[in-house]
Amino acid sequence: MELYGRRNSINVQKVMWCLAELGLNEGRDFQRIDAGLQFGVVDTPEFLALNPNGLVPTLVDGDVVLWESNTIVRYLASSREERALLPVNPAARAEVERWMDWQLGTLWATLRVAFLGLTRVPEAERNYDAIRASHLEAARLLRIVDDALSHQLFLAQRHFTVADIGVALAAVRWFDLALEFADVLGTYAQRPFLVDWLGRVIDRPAYRTAVQR
Repeated sequence: MELYGRRNSINVQKVMWCLAELGLNEGRDFQRIDAGLQFGVVDTPEFLALNPNGLVPTLVDGDVVLWESNTIVRYLASSREERALLPVNPAARAEVERWMDWQLGTLWATLRVAFLGLTRVPEAERNYDAIRASHLEAARLLRIVDDALSHQLFLAQRHFTVADIGVALAAVRWFDLALEFADVLGTYAQRPFLVDWLGRVIDRPAYRTAVQR
């Protein structure tokens, strides 16, 4: 398999984390090809033939070519015999996928404004009102996660699933911004169940291998 994408992309990290949870190692089971931002590649005719959006991640697995991070994660998690990451039962699977879609369409869509505004936009050009509003609204959304975790150890099942991957990666970025730009973003309400869960999931060997290194 070949995975196109830079290591620090949240959407590429979703795929990398999933691959690691499945016991697949970079260099042995798949090759990752740096692409996007400073690496270029995504605007070449060869890449656009694989992904007409010109975005990462893009996965090539034999004759199968996939883009959209959640689709890639679903494909990987469901194509292995071990189905703990994505249950077969329709109701259980839907519960997992609900969190995946919420992370992409609601949580990250909200937080992305603050994240890009503080990490990609030059300071003199930043819209701090929009950045603060984005980070504050994301804090409200993370309360939903905290509430869910107040009576269970993981988001969707009694064990770790791909539901936990995307939400954790977004939460890490929210906390990183809150710490690095505290003078701009201000204080925030404590989320004890969220913090406890986040500490446990990013302590997993797969996270440390695929994301943290």
